[in-house]
Amino acid sequence: MKILPSRVKVNQATGGKPLYRRLWFWAGLGIGGGIVASIYGISLIDRTLPDQAELNAVLREQTLTIKAADGTILQQQGEATREQLKLEQIPDNLKKAFIASEDRRFRQHNGFDPQGIVRAGLNNLRSQGVVEGGSTITQQLTRILFLKQEQTIWRKLKEVRLAQKMEHELTKDQILERYLNLVYLGGGAYGVADAAWVYFSKSPDQLTLAEMATIAGLAPAPSLYAPDKNPEAAIRRRNLVLQRMQEDGVITPEQRQAALQEPLTLKSSLPKRVQVESPYFTSYIQKELPKYVPAKVLASEGLVVETTLNPTWQKVAEEAVAKTLRNQGRWENFKQAAMVAIDPRSGEIKAMVGGKDFGKNQFNRVTQAQRQPGSTFKGFVYATAIASGKSPYDSYEDAPFVVDGYEPKNYSERFRGSMNIRDALTRSINIIAVKVLIDVGFTPTIKLAHDMGIKSELKPTYSLALGSNEVNLLELTSAYGSFATQGLHTEPHGITRILNRQGKVIWSANFKSKRALDSDSAAIMTWMLRNVVEEGTGAAAQLGNRPVAGKTGTSDEARDLWFIGYIPQMVTGVWLGNDDNRPTYGSSGSAAYTWHEFMEKAAEGMPVEKFPKRPKLEGRKGTIKAQSIKPKQVLNRSIDSDDDSEGEKARNSDDSGSSRRRRRRRSYSQEEQQSSDSTPRRRRRDRSEESNSSNSSSESSTPRRRSRRVESDSPPAPRTRRSSSPDNSSGSSGSSSPQPSWRERLRPSN
Repeated sequence: MKILPSRVKVNQATGGKPLYRRLWFWAGLGIGGGIVASIYGISLIDRTLPDQAELNAVLREQTLTIKAADGTILQQQGEATREQLKLEQIPDNLKKAFIASEDRRFRQHNGFDPQGIVRAGLNNLRSQGVVEGGSTITQQLTRILFLKQEQTIWRKLKEVRLAQKMEHELTKDQILERYLNLVYLGGGAYGVADAAWVYFSKSPDQLTLAEMATIAGLAPAPSLYAPDKNPEAAIRRRNLVLQRMQEDGVITPEQRQAALQEPLTLKSSLPKRVQVESPYFTSYIQKELPKYVPAKVLASEGLVVETTLNPTWQKVAEEAVAKTLRNQGRWENFKQAAMVAIDPRSGEIKAMVGGKDFGKNQFNRVTQAQRQPGSTFKGFVYATAIASGKSPYDSYEDAPFVVDGYEPKNYSERFRGSMNIRDALTRSINIIAVKVLIDVGFTPTIKLAHDMGIKSELKPTYSLALGSNEVNLLELTSAYGSFATQGLHTEPHGITRILNRQGKVIWSANFKSKRALDSDSAAIMTWMLRNVVEEGTGAAAQLGNRPVAGKTGTSDEARDLWFIGYIPQMVTGVWLGNDDNRPTYGSSGSAAYTWHEFMEKAAEGMPVEKFPKRPKLEGRKGTIKAQSIKPKQVLNRSIDSDDDSEGEKARNSDDSGSSRRRRRRRSYSQEEQQSSDSTPRRRRRDRSEESNSSNSSSESSTPRRRSRRVESDSPPAPRTRRSSSPDNSSGSSGSSSPQPSWRERLRPSN
């Protein structure tokens, strides 16, 4: 009975009600549950947000920016900003115009601004329309970089949370800089630099106060306030921005009044981001990217690709190719040209011209066209011979020759008798090249060519010596670069680094040089190839006092005209021809002259370096083991004196010593008559590539003349099409009169 008083006291203390019926209990439970739910909700949101490391992103997703070696932009794809400006490069009034328009408490809040939302709501109610948004600049940046534009509560919650995280990770200035570079402002313009160009054809620092306010007013609704589409709305929006700038103390009433009175004067331009520089090169880069970056990254992430291209040299290369097509191409019947320049020491591609007009034809003739290299392939045959221990002074007989039914012929259809390897390379003698190939073997020659950089399939046939197997210009040029580096080969490439959205390097070039040819053999080959330029078929490529080595090449019926030449610091390849494989009326001298036109300007300011001295030839040991071919049947014939005299007559009558050539001349004459118009055709110049000592001596003494014709004692013959031969060498004129140099014969008159 004594327990009752205590129970009464308990009931009195609790008001006589159970705990679960008390208001404070449920209030506490609700608050606690709300806190737990909030923590869970925040953690749930955080799991869907990007990692903290990604908050440093400076690019939108699915964008691609390709830059040249000097940092200039070559091409952009996606929602990209052409000019990424530093904050200090952006005018102060332009920054403050955006803050006044979009986020007046930008410097005070922590990414999310409830006060700003209330203010925006009140202003919108008073104006009976949407004149101000509640999203901060930080929120807008998170939306640009990481979120989609759907209007949902979930997206808004993620936006707020992400903005708070970004404020912890970045400074206010970093956030503002990214925003001003990425915000879409209509007309294809991303960022303030693009907008200044698109609407006013100015850089940001050239904008007036009124123009800055106009651009800042575009951010909420670019399509609604676009000055080129809705000028009245644009002016109203501009004036509102100016009013807010005055209210915030950014500008004076006088400045505002002057800006209000300024007329809206537009000078529209296309967005710079749609411009593409060096399109053949950038298309090549895009095809190379999957080698270094996973497909998922390419498809979803924003990337910056830094390349090896030298914009100055690229421009010179484009000019040289255009000049050749405009002049020689018109009267030598070739419609296309290609050029590539490589630093052989690093493998970096410095210039690339893949054709005449990328807009009309995107086929890249540097990387995609497989063509017969003609006599340029002889470089690998003779390099194999030298590396096997042969001397440049070893002699072979240039005479009629048939091996297993295959009969190589010199272009001039004449024979010179005994000739050493060096002279045979200088004059590009076909028969000796085949004999050397037989001595050294298919397998060593093909292996060396592949080690030096040729990637295309090479078949073991006798015509391999004369360039019957197709290759592309990039691999052929890169392979000749192995001569320039004393036998070392580095993979040609156009990309130096790839950066992700955060500006971090995700791939960088690290190509190592590999020994392809011993240094002594490479030095001997360079010595021999210098002679090709100084005294042989590549004379048009001479560069004054700068040493040059290289090799010409011409495929059957002059369908492909080549010159691959190098100095110690650069190797450059040139191809001229037609996509449909039609014969031309030119010679590889035109390719050599195009090479000269480019290299003469590209090498300006470059120190003159010497090639290594030719090593001693006595006592050399081979580094490659020859694997001589054993033909089933070989037919050697002596040089007939009658045939030789006929050859001399043929040379003195403009290479007309065979009925086949006469037929070709008649055929071409008929074509010329059918296609002639009221403009008289220029006379075809001599296409001689197979030079002799008289040519060489006359070149040094003949004054330069800008002429397309070759003076001769005999009357000029009509232009003829090349005879069918795998050689790249034509017979030289037998006239004793001085001949203009190769460079002067090829130099255009305009």
